[in-house]
Amino acid sequence: MKLQLRHNLILLSFIFFGLYAQAQFKATSKWKALIALGFNYPTTDGFVEGTYAQAINFPTVNLGLQHMFKRTIGVKLDYGFNRFKLEEISPEVKMNYSRINVQFVFDPTEYLGFLPPRLRTILHGGPGFSFVKPLGNLGENKQSYLNVLGGLEVHYAVSEKVSVYVDTAYIYGFTSLNDYDPVLSGLGAFNGNVFNVTLGLAVSLSGCQYCD
Repeated sequence: MKLQLRHNLILLSFIFFGLYAQAQFKATSKWKALIALGFNYPTTDGFVEGTYAQAINFPTVNLGLQHMFKRTIGVKLDYGFNRFKLEEISPEVKMNYSRINVQFVFDPTEYLGFLPPRLRTILHGGPGFSFVKPLGNLGENKQSYLNVLGGLEVHYAVSEKVSVYVDTAYIYGFTSLNDYDPVLSGLGAFNGNVFNVTLGLAVSLSGCQYCD
């Protein structure tokens, strides 16, 4: 009888702890700062014929500020920096690709129901502006154009205020490559799309102040 009672108490303790942890990590902080580092892949059709970037380029740096209106809905303003390096024809040619985006944020975690308490998913996307600047003496081939970004973050809470996350994002550029004659006069130009993968840290700026 005592053994059965002990088992029941242990079981109730686990259930209580699970519900408590879920309540703690389910709440979303109103304000968060996000910083992430990773790599990028620019699409080949964004470069002049005969040139393309390395398959994996480093670094990609993302900095963001996020505000949640409710537990599931919010916005964020973020800045991203990428560096590309051309392959084959001119491996010494490098270019900087930076962007700024205003994004809508949606957290569907509570609708999924099967994720552990410390794990969250975040969908994000929105319009922005891209700036491309070749390095060296190719500065005349710089471009700027509108973009739209869409992505998915997976967060793991290490505490109530800090989480680590992986973010995959695709940046679509509303642009087309100029006609260059000769073609190599467009070396360093990029009018295309970019795929990013980053690992980051999200830190609450509002302490334990939550949305609801």
